[in-house]
Amino acid sequence: MNKQIFFAHSGGPQGKPGQGSHDFVLRLRDELEPEYTIHDPVIEDPDAPTYELWQEMFDREFPKLADPVLLIGHSLGGSTLLKYLSEETCGLQVAGLFLAAPPYWGEGRWDAEDFTLRDDFSKTLPTIPEIHLYHCLKDPVVPVEHADFYQKLILTASIHKLNGNDHAFSDGLPVLVEHIKKLYINQQNNKWHADDTNTRK
Repeated sequence: MNKQIFFAHSGGPQGKPGQGSHDFVLRLRDELEPEYTIHDPVIEDPDAPTYELWQEMFDREFPKLADPVLLIGHSLGGSTLLKYLSEETCGLQVAGLFLAAPPYWGEGRWDAEDFTLRDDFSKTLPTIPEIHLYHCLKDPVVPVEHADFYQKLILTASIHKLNGNDHAFSDGLPVLVEHIKKLYINQQNNKWHADDTNTRK
């Protein structure tokens, strides 16, 4: 398994300490690199985010990645990843999808036609071995109830409700790092087991 990660940033200003997903990505790099390579391009105009900007970025950047890849989405970047994966053909082999505090855009939650998911979006997602969502119980930006909607709609997802009021995850998200490393180890073990079985035939 090639240790590649694609990180989709949140909306709003990026690139400086305290802005958007900047600190979150730095912590991930500290904890995962150089063993993993993290690709984290920012949309053209993060101050005025639209789904079209994310779609254009995904269309441009995904072909540069080698399979398999881990996808991480933070806040708005997480919900746009879900929309893209459920509506477009990305051509990637996704080994794991990890979403940190993604808002749910649809009936019963936030209403923004540009980001709204289709009613049956979970049925059109590609096959992904593991899907994890992380949400703090007292998130001041995206209420934890958004995670409840995803829990009902993505039956294969593991929902992790965390103590605290973090949304930016500037100090990192240790459980995410733990799950990434565990997924890699499990998939490597499965590959070795399959290779060993083929050798014995």
